[in-house]
Amino acid sequence: MKAIVYTKYGPPDVLQLKEVEKPTPKENEILVKIIATTVTVADIRARSFTVPPVFWLPARITLGLRQPKKEILGMELAGEVESVGKDVKRFKEGDQVFAASLMGFGAYAEYKCLPEDGPVTLKPSNVTFEEAAAIPIGARTALYFLRKANIQSGQKLLVYGASGSVGSYAVQIAKYFGATVTGVCSTSNIELVKSLGADKVIDYTRDNFSDSGESYDVIFEAVNKSSFSACMKLLKKDGTYINCTEPLPDAKMLWTQLTSSKKLVLSRNSPETSEALNFLKELVETGKLKVVIDRSYAFDEIVEAHRYVEKGHKKGNVVINVEQNNKS
Repeated sequence: MKAIVYTKYGPPDVLQLKEVEKPTPKENEILVKIIATTVTVADIRARSFTVPPVFWLPARITLGLRQPKKEILGMELAGEVESVGKDVKRFKEGDQVFAASLMGFGAYAEYKCLPEDGPVTLKPSNVTFEEAAAIPIGARTALYFLRKANIQSGQKLLVYGASGSVGSYAVQIAKYFGATVTGVCSTSNIELVKSLGADKVIDYTRDNFSDSGESYDVIFEAVNKSSFSACMKLLKKDGTYINCTEPLPDAKMLWTQLTSSKKLVLSRNSPETSEALNFLKELVETGKLKVVIDRSYAFDEIVEAHRYVEKGHKKGNVVINVEQNNKS
């Protein structure tokens, strides 16, 4: 089968299209013919090995000291089940599925084996494979953190980075839970964020969001580009601050935790199960959650896709068509 392989860390050009061995499913696994995958910020970080200094050693141990342990990136996918292991009960040949492969990577390929009890479930019936592939990481991350914050109907939420993958889903899921949502984004993305249901949108290129005079029950930092102090200025005394990209608290965060009743929820991987995907599938099928796709690339254009995402200005998601004539 064809796959995008990288054998060393570096710029997008380290990604190469190669022939590799097609996997065979174990007794509890399904073999998925991948139709679409995505380029996420996590893929960019793994490929280039751009991690905070404090995580250099553990990240090297996880990803590979001298070279990548997992030579095929790709953390989410959609496709069709080609075959199943003898113990598989949930799926059958021909099922259309979508899945996260965050822990094992491997979605930049024509085929991928997945355990049936992992984060994989039937694809929403009303979206394309492209759209389905863009749900498992961003939407599941937004759902996980909003649940951790115990978001409630009537609460006020601010999403910083509301036009990105996680942010665009956070706006919609928070609205589903009944929150009043303010999104922060650039001028070019204001109409997009409004279309996702945001009650108010702040253009960070023109206005300082911390000068709004508003106070919020939850502040969701989706891109790690706002000032923590500014966020604390707007967060209610018993409010919750979410930062889905910052794994460890800095000195200001630790001090806030010690001296106030404000809660901080920082980056961590959401549970690797299908529960969240089934919940998101229902939201999509009932029209309560839509997928934002910025650009789509062919499988052999993945280097260009990585270059684009690395610039840091994508709207929603960037999708890769592994199978060109993908079905809807």
